[in-house]
Amino acid sequence: MPAAGTTTKSDERRQHVVDAAVSCFARRGFYGTTTNEIAERAGISQPYLYRLFANKQAIFAAAVTHVGGLLTETLTAAKTANNTMSPPQALRAAYSTLITDGDVLRFLMHANCATDEPVIRDAVRTCYAQQVTIVRELLDGDDEAVRQWFAAGMLDNVITMLGLAEVAEPWAATLIDA
Repeated sequence: MPAAGTTTKSDERRQHVVDAAVSCFARRGFYGTTTNEIAERAGISQPYLYRLFANKQAIFAAAVTHVGGLLTETLTAAKTANNTMSPPQALRAAYSTLITDGDVLRFLMHANCATDEPVIRDAVRTCYAQQVTIVRELLDGDDEAVRQWFAAGMLDNVITMLGLAEVAEPWAATLIDA
């Protein structure tokens, strides 16, 4: 007989909670989101939420791991998806596509802001380590190209979050054309 909380059904519920958590945390961050909001969005009771996860930090860390998996899949697929682009261009295009999901991008930004919590800091560090490893591999070990790719990605985050494609101002064009 499986241990309590290790059934396929509870695994599915955990994933459903993680999906709900990404959406909730994306809007209000770690500190502004309550576990009650997550439970409501997931369609479960708050006590059941605590049967699935020890605390809010554990939920957030699981959400970081989930979003990190999305990043990993997206970046890995970029290598084979488009042979007409250089590897840095293909990676940037793949990342730009992923961050059009506002929840993913806002969640990632909130994750960086919640690293005062040790469990979350460790999850975010692990996520970055995985992404750096993948990007370094795809860019043939060129550390300068890796740093440039991450810098361009951070700028893409700002451009996307501020909706600069819709701003007809010289300052916005300067950032978009970078």
